[in-house]
Amino acid sequence: MTAPATTDRDLAGGPVDDGGRPAGRRFGVLVVAAAVVVGLLLGYAGGLLTPRLTRPGDASAEAGFARDMTSHHAQAVEMGLIAFQRGTDPEVVSIGGDIATGQQGELGTMQTWLRSWGLDPTGSQPRMAWMPDGEDTVRDGLMPGMATPEELARLRAAQGRELDVLFLELMIDHHTGGVHMIDGILDVSDESDVVRTAQTMKNTQQTDLTNLRAALARLKG
Repeated sequence: MTAPATTDRDLAGGPVDDGGRPAGRRFGVLVVAAAVVVGLLLGYAGGLLTPRLTRPGDASAEAGFARDMTSHHAQAVEMGLIAFQRGTDPEVVSIGGDIATGQQGELGTMQTWLRSWGLDPTGSQPRMAWMPDGEDTVRDGLMPGMATPEELARLRAAQGRELDVLFLELMIDHHTGGVHMIDGILDVSDESDVVRTAQTMKNTQQTDLTNLRAALARLKG
């Protein structure tokens, strides 16, 4: 008589997906992925609903900020998703998901600004040229706080506690650089929607930094 086949549930003590990951985490990844898309759409909608009496030009600080911060945010979204999908510390997983969804929504808002101003997503100005002395902050083509290709490769390959700690370290640098860029646009812009959104970004990232540093101190003991 043939014995009943052993199921993934029998082996793991709970349901798993076809790739061997807990089904609950897989469901969570799908939820965050959906939230990222929704955040992007809401960001687009928020930008479209803002009335425009004047439009910043192609070489304006506002256009430069929107373009550069879009690229900056895109890297944060990638790192946040890595932490959410593969992090082992619950707080790291939560922070990663929050950063991915929140910054994707802000990214959508900035892209909508550019479209509503009749501008291309990319411009002719060098990175950070919109910010006084901003070009001096660019290192190997990377804006303030951005992870290098080598650091991103390490994060993608990391596992367990190493991934948790590396994510926190990289995201602290990333947010610190992002706040520096936000201060730059707050110093020079009088576009009410840009100023309001940038201030919200700053407040959010400063709160994130407090949580990121506390989590890193805890994990390092």
